[in-house]
Amino acid sequence: MIYLALGSNLGDREWNLEQAQAMLAEALKVDMLCSRVLETGALGFEGPAFLNQALCFASDIAPEALLDLCQDIEVRLGRPRHAPEFDAAGQRVFHNRTIDIDILKYNDLEIHTDRLVIPHPQVRERPYVQELLNDITI
Repeated sequence: MIYLALGSNLGDREWNLEQAQAMLAEALKVDMLCSRVLETGALGFEGPAFLNQALCFASDIAPEALLDLCQDIEVRLGRPRHAPEFDAAGQRVFHNRTIDIDILKYNDLEIHTDRLVIPHPQVRERPYVQELLNDITI
């Protein structure tokens, strides 16, 4: 099973989540289990609160192809593409965004490349992610 996290803190946050889910389902031709939507504060930067949701589905899409699809949907929903930013101490700098789509888990794979880390660090670092996964874990 593949697990994704969606987050939005700009614009019509609910619409952004709904559109991302619909675009993923259409592109992958899959049915998805969806967690409840949970509102959380911005973590690691000042910004409006996020709406977050987790999705679960089965697919044979390759992990890198799934990443490309997620990033394409982010751009189509108004998120500018840019390389990750880091501060002087080497900490990742985050920004407000219309949509964020993270690959949390991909079956039992462990991937550590420059582009992709699975399982995603958020699974351990952000308690609300595990809470949302508990809604849909099968």
